[in-house]
Amino acid sequence: MNNKSASPKAGKVIRCKAAICRIPGKPLVIEEIEVEPPKAWEVRIKILCTSLCHSDVTFWKSSTDLPKLPLPVIFGHEAVGVVESVGEYVEEVKERDLVLPIFQRDCGECRDCKSSKSNTCSKFGRGYRPNMPRDGTSRFRELKGDVIHHFLNISSFTEYTVVDITHVVKITPHIPLGIACLLTCGVSTGVGAAWKVAGVEVGSTVAIFGLGAVGLAVAEGARLNRASKIIGVDINPEKFEIGDKGNDRWGSRLLLRVHWLGVRNE
Repeated sequence: MNNKSASPKAGKVIRCKAAICRIPGKPLVIEEIEVEPPKAWEVRIKILCTSLCHSDVTFWKSSTDLPKLPLPVIFGHEAVGVVESVGEYVEEVKERDLVLPIFQRDCGECRDCKSSKSNTCSKFGRGYRPNMPRDGTSRFRELKGDVIHHFLNISSFTEYTVVDITHVVKITPHIPLGIACLLTCGVSTGVGAAWKVAGVEVGSTVAIFGLGAVGLAVAEGARLNRASKIIGVDINPEKFEIGDKGNDRWGSRLLLRVHWLGVRNE
């Protein structure tokens, strides 16, 4: 089935701005780029809000423990956007839908994607791919025609991006954009750790070491699973205020207390 689009930009190359990494560890460069139209099973998204995940920073530093990134590359994988146009065979979303681009693919067909015990798609497999997952090519170009590479199947540090439909989730338009973009990585990682991995049970006592974005999402996952007590441990004394706010919010039914572990300089 062909999905015809009414967007005036559909089927055409879009020029927009993007933050490009050309040298690992060096400042990103804002440049004008070209974004090609989506091919079959692909969605072109106008990015409305994106956030910075620590994984972006880690890859930007180009650690030797990580897969070597082809350069130049557009980072970013925590985002929310609106569908600008879709390629052939895309039926799950349409123009103007609010969507989350998700780096962990879900084909919805294989045994693992259908299982409640796994979130690793066996149809497309795992492993880092620098460009589009089906044909290995990029949808980004410099104005002079040279290729710019994708990052974690998303590349959200750009005004427009192209994502495979297996990496797109439609969401309600009523959620604030600044919150929605966090759902694509940090929040889903933390909530999933409590809900899916640890399997927090009603009445459990949960200890969380580190209260960054993921740690606080773990606390929320434990709360949703009706833990009776949540203990947060962090070396930052300012996090104690977060613990007090948690107590005010949830009252006596749920305790979120942040313990400060003092660190001495030897």
